[in-house]
Amino acid sequence: MAAVPDAAPLPASGINVSSAADRAAAQIALRLTHDLRRLKEIKSIDLKIAAKREMLPEYRDWVAGLIAADAGVGTGTAAEVLPTVMVWLIDTASYADALDLVPFMFAHRVAMPSRYQRDPATIVVEEIADAANKAQGAGASFPLDILDRVADLTEAHDIHDEVRAKLFKAIGTEELTIAEDMEAGPAARARLTVARNSLREAHRLHSRIGVNTRIKKAEKLIAANLAAFPPEYEQRGDDAA
Repeated sequence: MAAVPDAAPLPASGINVSSAADRAAAQIALRLTHDLRRLKEIKSIDLKIAAKREMLPEYRDWVAGLIAADAGVGTGTAAEVLPTVMVWLIDTASYADALDLVPFMFAHRVAMPSRYQRDPATIVVEEIADAANKAQGAGASFPLDILDRVADLTEAHDIHDEVRAKLFKAIGTEELTIAEDMEAGPAARARLTVARNSLREAHRLHSRIGVNTRIKKAEKLIAANLAAFPPEYEQRGDDAA
């Protein structure tokens, strides 16, 4: 989970809120400031997540308005709302909703508040990959479509190799798990190959990422699959069809 940042300062008293848009921005800025302060007072990670889940609906209309207007996020504390909401959505495992905000953030070059100390692409890749690797390490699965979407959205962005390696590790691990549950044959072999290649890429990017055992497992399963279902087996199947 991303670290809870310090609250932003309250808007100066006497701020000129001359329009409905200004008033709305001031109100959402005050709400964010209040909520950040509340989160800072909570010690338990589980309770922080529960609090974020409770807070998020209050920002829904503001974020929807930003997306619909397609004109950026403005300035000041109000400009921090959308990137903060994205992080909170990741923290509360609402990954699809978080990723829905990413194209807008990239298109408008929305910066993360300085308290997060990372750019948007790095935050998205690292936080979701860490969640996936944690789940997989505990024997649970993680939505492969989410991991693939993260990879697609951030492919063109410059992030540290160690961070991207985490994503390839998560993708390779999930692909390997899925392939192991499939009936042996060409389809399973194709999936095993994707798993192996993803794990190899993770190792290439960061040699200490810890995927060697999984790579060897994938290679062993591919070899066994090839022995039982050689390429000529696939050709015979195509001819019969």
